[in-house]
Amino acid sequence: MQKAIVRDTFFLAQKSQETSREDLQDVRDLVDTFKANRDQCVGMAANMIGVKKRFIVIDFMNLPFVMINPKVISKSGRYETEEGCLSLSGRRKAVRYQNITVSYQDMQFQKHTQEFTGYTAQIIQHEIDHCDGIVI
Repeated sequence: MQKAIVRDTFFLAQKSQETSREDLQDVRDLVDTFKANRDQCVGMAANMIGVKKRFIVIDFMNLPFVMINPKVISKSGRYETEEGCLSLSGRRKAVRYQNITVSYQDMQFQKHTQEFTGYTAQIIQHEIDHCDGIVI
């Protein structure tokens, strides 16, 4: 089910809790909301629909790609950039890394470790910041 986008910075600045199998409907709701807003964004985190849990969805090769309990476990190639956010107006400065390795679970809660680079890595870092209560 498509949900409204949260714009309350106090709520967005709170850290998210680990996601469990009981949260799968919320994960599906985030995917639905992401699909409905694809013309305006390339990724979303659970807190953007009012759920304080650690899961994100990004546009990966033109498909919604879900990461449950994502964590960046290594990073290299620091750079500065400006980003926008569906939950916030305007653009803000952010520090990102060109190369990251992320540990996460898929929708079946199978564990994965995967490397990402470039723009995809930037999107993932932005959404994981949401999970960590970091508002750019």
